[in-house]
Amino acid sequence: MYTQERTAVSNLVVGGPVAVNSYDNAIVAALVENRPVMLVHAFNGGYLRPAELKADSHDKGVKLATALDPATKEAQGHLWHVTPAGFFGQRPLYFIESAAGLVTPQPAPAGQADAGRGDDGVPKPQRRRISVHQEAPKTTADTVQVGLPDKVGDKWRGKNGAPEDTQLWIVTVTPWGGITFVPITHPDAILGFKDHAVTADSEVRLTYNWGGDFTGTVINTFYPRLPNEWNVPYHHVFT
Repeated sequence: MYTQERTAVSNLVVGGPVAVNSYDNAIVAALVENRPVMLVHAFNGGYLRPAELKADSHDKGVKLATALDPATKEAQGHLWHVTPAGFFGQRPLYFIESAAGLVTPQPAPAGQADAGRGDDGVPKPQRRRISVHQEAPKTTADTVQVGLPDKVGDKWRGKNGAPEDTQLWIVTVTPWGGITFVPITHPDAILGFKDHAVTADSEVRLTYNWGGDFTGTVINTFYPRLPNEWNVPYHHVFT
């Protein structure tokens, strides 16, 4: 059904020892082509979305929704960019950026330098990123926020003051074809849920990786889905 979008990339290895299937087009598109994808949870098929979709919201978290309502779809609240952001040793790093609340900067006045322009001369859009609290996952309070890098609070900045430190993720491909997010500031943790409950409107937290390795656990695995694949039931692989 989706053969027109399949990308033949042989044994793409992303962030770990497990090779991505050469025809898993959603993972390839998310990590290489930087196309927006839905992050669908392995356990109940819900998808990640910012708790607040507005562009001026920078202190709200992420939740798991099980119904794609028209308002969320119109605002692209169901879509995320997994944006390359350098390396941590041999492992590539990524930002998890929401497609909702995209801000397009105004062009610089004539004669002034504009460091925010891309190769095509167009100002680079600003996307809100998932940031991790310095004290996560020890605290039971909110441990992730979605906001622009220069808008996050002090506790969502790296200990040397750089916000990027708390917004960089190792994206690890799991043996069952999903992905797990590991923050570089807390390498013993993964992106999980409050009270470990994966239900409708679950609040996203940083939780300890009880699996003990970079493959994570089944309930903290997400399947990247392209927008036209959002309703494909991928959790059936466990039956």
